[in-house]
Amino acid sequence: MPALGAHSVCCAPFGASGFATHHLRAAAIRLGPNLVTLMITWKRTLRTPSSERFLGLRDGADAVAIDLHYLPDGKVAGTVTLLGSAKIAEDEIPALLSGFDDDFLPGVDLASGNLTFTVIRGEVVGNFEANAN
Repeated sequence: MPALGAHSVCCAPFGASGFATHHLRAAAIRLGPNLVTLMITWKRTLRTPSSERFLGLRDGADAVAIDLHYLPDGKVAGTVTLLGSAKIAEDEIPALLSGFDDDFLPGVDLASGNLTFTVIRGEVVGNFEANAN
């Protein structure tokens, strides 16, 4: 299903390390015939030549993380982590994936078989980083 709208693109240093750029994009995703929407604002938090990580915010809080891996054969494999606190219902997942695909992955799609997502539900335990000492 196509996204109903998207806007606000920005690139700037992100996080304490300042090495990654982020990409903000808000998308209202159609969830069915009753036109209920799931509003997600996406931030690109990491980008390498063969992968990207996006963080999705819902109502200003972390809701979903998507890690994408661009494979040599042109396919894309994604891991989607739904944060339990965001309470994204199982029936909202297909529209979430389809909307993300439409907004960020123009060369691949679920229907053609060159895009796959593994979806898990979890919680953030902590952020562990190298210590300068």
